[in-house]
Amino acid sequence: MSKKPKQIEAPAGNVLQAFGARNRDIGFALGVVLILMILFVPLPPILLDLGLAISLAISVLVLMVALWIPKPLEFNSFPTLLLVVTMLRLSLNVSSTRLILSEGHTGTSAAGNVIEGFSRFIVGGNFVIGIVIFAILVIINFMVITKGSTRIAEVSARFTLDAIPGKQMAIDADLGSGAINDEEARRRRKELEEESSFFGAMDGASKFVRGDAVAGLIITVINIVGGIIIGVMQHELSVGEAANNYTTLTIGDGLVSQIPALVVSLAAGLIVTKGATTGAANEAVIGQLNKFPRAMYVAAALLLGMGMLPGFPFIVFALLATGLAALARFTQNATRAQEEAARRAEEAEDLNTAYAEETPQEILRLDAIRLDLGAGLVPMIQSMDTALPGKVSKLRNIFAKEYGFILPFVRIKDEPDLGNHHYCITIHGVNSAEGEIRPTLMMAILPGGGGRVELEGVRVKEPAFGLPAVWIDPAHAEKAEKMGYTVVDPESVIVTHLTETIKKKMPELLTFAATQKLIDSLERDYQKLVSNLPGGSPVQLVQSVLQRLLAEKVSVRNLPLIAEAISEAAQQSQNHDSICEAVRWRLANQICESLKDPSGFIPVITLSEEWENEFTSSMEVIGGVQFPKLDPQRVYAFVNAARRAVQPFAQRDENPAILVNSEFRPHVRKMLQRVCANTPILGTEEVHRSGMAVNTLAKVEP
Repeated sequence: MSKKPKQIEAPAGNVLQAFGARNRDIGFALGVVLILMILFVPLPPILLDLGLAISLAISVLVLMVALWIPKPLEFNSFPTLLLVVTMLRLSLNVSSTRLILSEGHTGTSAAGNVIEGFSRFIVGGNFVIGIVIFAILVIINFMVITKGSTRIAEVSARFTLDAIPGKQMAIDADLGSGAINDEEARRRRKELEEESSFFGAMDGASKFVRGDAVAGLIITVINIVGGIIIGVMQHELSVGEAANNYTTLTIGDGLVSQIPALVVSLAAGLIVTKGATTGAANEAVIGQLNKFPRAMYVAAALLLGMGMLPGFPFIVFALLATGLAALARFTQNATRAQEEAARRAEEAEDLNTAYAEETPQEILRLDAIRLDLGAGLVPMIQSMDTALPGKVSKLRNIFAKEYGFILPFVRIKDEPDLGNHHYCITIHGVNSAEGEIRPTLMMAILPGGGGRVELEGVRVKEPAFGLPAVWIDPAHAEKAEKMGYTVVDPESVIVTHLTETIKKKMPELLTFAATQKLIDSLERDYQKLVSNLPGGSPVQLVQSVLQRLLAEKVSVRNLPLIAEAISEAAQQSQNHDSICEAVRWRLANQICESLKDPSGFIPVITLSEEWENEFTSSMEVIGGVQFPKLDPQRVYAFVNAARRAVQPFAQRDENPAILVNSEFRPHVRKMLQRVCANTPILGTEEVHRSGMAVNTLAKVEP
């Protein structure tokens, strides 16, 4: 025996909702058909009242939407709606005309209560006043609002169509450069198509409003003339009685039609005049007026002056002037408060500082760069207005401009375990530098590090460079500067130490993720070039080369040229040192330009002939790569000789480059990187490529 399938009953509300969602198109079509039927089927007064009320409601709704939409394209159905609303109004006009001409002899209530109410309220028993008011409304709608809106829509449509090729090319250019993806390009093209279609449709739709005004005027004249003739000849009314009945009804009918027409015309004008302005009408207009409080002050002064003229109501103008001046003052204060809030928000965002109890997740997090401060230094960062956070936040821009390296955010936090006036700089969780400062004193540094400190104070070593220094009272700062000392505040001492530490650790800070971000910032063609690099991981190859360049303080800002050089060199060798040397050759102009002195020469220390010959003769090829095969004792002797040559210049705060044969330049760099880390090692090939002259200051002797 088969079971009867169980039927599930849906709630009545859901059924109706689903039915309504599926049949909205049918409902709209029926509405349009009903509007057309009104043209031919006589309506009783009660239905005419309902139709006129609907017409008024729709016109007000359209006006409110026009006021609140952020931009015109969000109401791109307006031309279609305008046609339907205009047709509804004309259909009701035809029905009211039929009632006026057929039943007007019975009195002013022949065409329904809405028309009678308008005629009594506005006409006030005198149809001549009604004719004048109606004529004024028609002139305002036809000559002012409609004509202006039509012209703006026409010009906007023309300019929009003319601008389409240029905008299309701009979208294609952004897509080609990688600034936008395919999805964003499609969205922009669709928006461009909608914009051109909208303004073109608005140009045509504005003609509906214009034609509606003309039709309303003609219908009014026909009703008055035809009504008087019918009343006198068919219903035996006197001319005065017929004129009163039919004119009053016709003017009421005209006002009922013209007021919604005027409202819709105003909505059309608001939409086409909005242009490229974003935001609701009140935000766009009032927000822009509020930007000029001085204009309000001037307007208030002019109003006050006008009130003082003979015969003018002083109290009225004085009240207006006072209100306008108060509004200007309020606006000025509000603008300042917004600017201050924006400034503080920007500082708070740049700051990367948090003073709250650390969560376990924060404790486990390993910051790329962190500056820990002892308890006595916490006041230096507790306020947004203190100097230290601002100087630290500016380091990102400095490193980006100087080295093309996007510095990670520096996290500043208090560390109870540190000494009262101590600070510590950690890179990836490793203590990389530390120091002690006196927050209430100034540091006077002896330039060049030579001589004896003669100032009274706490004698110390400057933490970044190890120069002799002394902490002095701020009142003695001017005296110290006159004596030739460099005087800096405590914040600058910390920031300088932080800067030098980061310079040494730049290769470590250039992680895989940071390298990927740099590659993603390239144009699309260069991204494709990098992705096609030979080897296992193109990003790791680029990272390795950039780390080697940054280790020698060579800027990687010209990343497109570096990508080209890596691509060329990688075809010949997979050795990262060899690829880096090829990149340096391509960057020869940049490297040499950064090393030249004010006279235009590159100050260098060269190798003696003995060292040149020893390096050249010891070069051997191992695994396709050349290496100098020197005895460890000779390496030690060379390092000491180079240190002796560099030391006199370092004492004078000078830093000439050591010029060596490009064949063994990377190997010399590795030998000297621990004892002469800040001394550039320059290859002869790099100088030849740059076309610059060198000034030999000394030689590395055996």
